[in-house]
Amino acid sequence: MTNKKPVESTRVVIVGAGMVGSSIAYATMIQGFCSELVMIDVNKDRAIGEALDLEHALPVLQPMKVWAGDYDDCADADIVVICAGIAQKPGQTRMDLAATNVKIVSSIVDEIVKRTKDAVIMVVANPLDVLTYVAATRSGLPAGQVFGSGTVLDSDRFSYLLAEKIGVSPTSVRAYLVGEHGDSAVPFISHTTIAGEPIARYQGIDAKTITEAAEHSKTIVYDIIQKKGATYYGIGVAAALIIRAVLDDEDLVLPVSSVQTGVGLEGVALAWPSVVGRSGVKRVLELSMSDDEKKQLLASAEAIRSVIASLPK
Repeated sequence: MTNKKPVESTRVVIVGAGMVGSSIAYATMIQGFCSELVMIDVNKDRAIGEALDLEHALPVLQPMKVWAGDYDDCADADIVVICAGIAQKPGQTRMDLAATNVKIVSSIVDEIVKRTKDAVIMVVANPLDVLTYVAATRSGLPAGQVFGSGTVLDSDRFSYLLAEKIGVSPTSVRAYLVGEHGDSAVPFISHTTIAGEPIARYQGIDAKTITEAAEHSKTIVYDIIQKKGATYYGIGVAAALIIRAVLDDEDLVLPVSSVQTGVGLEGVALAWPSVVGRSGVKRVLELSMSDDEKKQLLASAEAIRSVIASLPK
């Protein structure tokens, strides 16, 4: 008898069984695009409890295996999702979490790469772009194999808020925030569309309304944290979308975060529309920007770079 994993199986490992990790696990499980789901947490009982709770939904879902595991389970993982770290508190920015969460994520990456050099690694913990840069450079893995969830959720919020103001379905709006997953995120207006029509040419919405929606999409997270303590449902669905793009090799264009090489963007990871598939970020798209958008993107990159530079060596 062999313990070798069947070729057709797909394993998702989630490190961090808090509300974010558990929401990602739930969203992934109910969509049924993996055959194995593993929860890892420094609090083993928490991981066991979440796995048991998830298992009880399996009778009405696609057959799969769910369990609380350890880092050895990363050896056969297709994708490892890092959600561990201290959570953002009321009044904190994501960047305030850097020093502590860099140590946590660095230790997790070390444990993963001891077991596998093949799994795609996605960072979801905050500050997202700083931790993505640290994880990618520390791992030694090929470019794109380690990336962050970026501004996928931020862009969904932007799309939703624009749709509300215009009076159309959110599925008819495609809006991007790029740069930092945080306060310096840049509304990519020149590539925002409604039913394929550039928003600048769309009748019934003005520049002020667009700007207000973009700002609200960046600050609404603070309202949620103030009222309920954390955000997790939105990122759960957004991360599940990214996981599916990897496992199914969808070549889906998403504003995920990866280490950049463009002029002025060296030495940082930030979110930009990229092709996501089986190997992670397959390529970062080359898209035109207005002068103002480019200025804002460089400022966003500098905000991320300054935090990276302040980290202990």
